[in-house]
Amino acid sequence: MARETGGERIAIVGAGLAGALLATLLGRRGLAVTVYERRPDPRVAGAERGRSINLAVSARGLAALEQVGLRDQALKRALPMHGRRVHPLRGEVNFQSYSADGTRAINSISRAELNQELLDAAEATPGVTLRFGRKVTGVDADAGLLTMEGPDGPETESATVILAGDGAYSAVRRAVGFDADLDFLEHGYKELTVPARDGDFALDPDALHIWPRGTSMMIALPNLDRSFTCTLFWPKDDLTALDTPAKVTAHFREHYPDVVDLMPGLTGDYAANPNGSLVTVRCWPWVRRGRTATVALLGDAAHAIVPFYGQGANCAFEDCIEIDRCLTEADGHWPRALSLYQERRKANTDAIAEMALDNFVEMRDRVSQPLYRATHAVQHALERRLAGRYVSRYELVSFSTMPYARIPARLRRQNLALGGVTLATGLLAGAAVRAARRRGR
Repeated sequence: MARETGGERIAIVGAGLAGALLATLLGRRGLAVTVYERRPDPRVAGAERGRSINLAVSARGLAALEQVGLRDQALKRALPMHGRRVHPLRGEVNFQSYSADGTRAINSISRAELNQELLDAAEATPGVTLRFGRKVTGVDADAGLLTMEGPDGPETESATVILAGDGAYSAVRRAVGFDADLDFLEHGYKELTVPARDGDFALDPDALHIWPRGTSMMIALPNLDRSFTCTLFWPKDDLTALDTPAKVTAHFREHYPDVVDLMPGLTGDYAANPNGSLVTVRCWPWVRRGRTATVALLGDAAHAIVPFYGQGANCAFEDCIEIDRCLTEADGHWPRALSLYQERRKANTDAIAEMALDNFVEMRDRVSQPLYRATHAVQHALERRLAGRYVSRYELVSFSTMPYARIPARLRRQNLALGGVTLATGLLAGAAVRAARRRGR
């Protein structure tokens, strides 16, 4: 493909999910793209231990992967989860379907494996160069320069467009001085493992498992090797309080009695795996234009969210698709395209950030309550009865590509309409009863 514009040097900082996808999209436009990543090549070095938080890829992510021909390949390495299997401390384990008809599923995918597939796709795209072991230390948008520490010492690279997909603690965001607020939860996370048992899954592989405990929870997602990746979401003080194997075992026997015996490596994993932080990044603007280069943030660098709706990667993939779309609309003019991109995406990312925070409360507390289960059943009944007119928030977030910012208004409209129908039905029923009574006199 011919070059879309002449003389532009595109730098993407961060070779994670979003950076690799965006590199492929831009390379397919005929642009020369260099991707800089601080880590060694993960296809060689392997994934960081205890840092995965398995992906739950849904409609938005699959639509983005389709754009680069990876949808079917990703699904071959995915396990569908058709609902939540809730493990209360007391009472029976129960299954809560994600969709009203039970057919829709979110997909458990290894973050490391998907990242590797995206890197392979980027590397195979003409015009794309991947450079690992480069830690960005400075950005000068006026001069169009990136400074970084490379394998052999300091390096300086030039660029006219710098796209930062380097995560919630973005080095580019700090170097350029973007105005960002990092809001940390009092909760942290730690990963554990439920290995395969006698060559098979030890838990139901068709579900995302949740152990809700009010102020904390554990979840588990299935892997292709028939293990489960478990993630604790606990107050940080609780994570550090269990400082001996005996304390860890006793705590799990008390709070997770149905799974503790399925975790033979529990105490070793608990000691070896790091504690992670959960942060929401709110930043504006996402674009800064210097004399020579335009810098833009995407993915977690612009809008990191907590993982409780499984939308972090899905949302970042949407950023990449939007940048590509805006480039087309702007006829390849980068400053105009990036201005359109941030204006269109900001409200959507704010909306999903709030929904993700709310879903944490739902997952750690509400899902185990009888009232929630009854409400959930009613919602699904309404979705079946009023197909297309009544749609739950979960369906709109996970199984549609409706812009996140439009979802709250859609829910308000349908609830108002439903309330009006309910009121009218009640009035008519009351009138019918009164008329029958009059006739009976």
